[in-house]
Amino acid sequence: MNHHSSTGFAIAGAVCLAAFAASAEEGPALQVVSANPTGTTLELSLSDLDALPQVSFETSTIWTDTAITFSGVAMAEIIKAAGLTGSTVEMVALNDYAATIPMSDVAESAPIIATRIDGATLSVRDKGPFWVVFPYDADPKYQTETVYSQSVWQLSRLNILD
Repeated sequence: MNHHSSTGFAIAGAVCLAAFAASAEEGPALQVVSANPTGTTLELSLSDLDALPQVSFETSTIWTDTAITFSGVAMAEIIKAAGLTGSTVEMVALNDYAATIPMSDVAESAPIIATRIDGATLSVRDKGPFWVVFPYDADPKYQTETVYSQSVWQLSRLNILD
């Protein structure tokens, strides 16, 4: 291994540790990663997400016993605020489960990145810190196996792919 490679890994490791330490202090962060050549990565804390326009709706899910109110930020709003473009969004969970959604299916108000259920922030135990949620009761198009597979809980990262 040449000196430049090991130095690059050391710097990358230090940056990752610093980012982890910063996000640990502020609570969980959602990474938004661009697949462009520069590989831009944004770390959005709960307070960053709360500063964006909020969407709330009540819906039942196949994972909950009753209809509940989900609140958060529309995925489209996060992508717009980050200034990123692409054809596909890959959603990655804490356990590395991943699902994709075509950018053409990312509507102005759905899916949302839920940060709260019935007003309470989501813990990892409650499928948080972030959960990709659709208004399942609003339209049969949200009641398909494809949409259910895109409903990633314990979301940690959005990869914006070309």
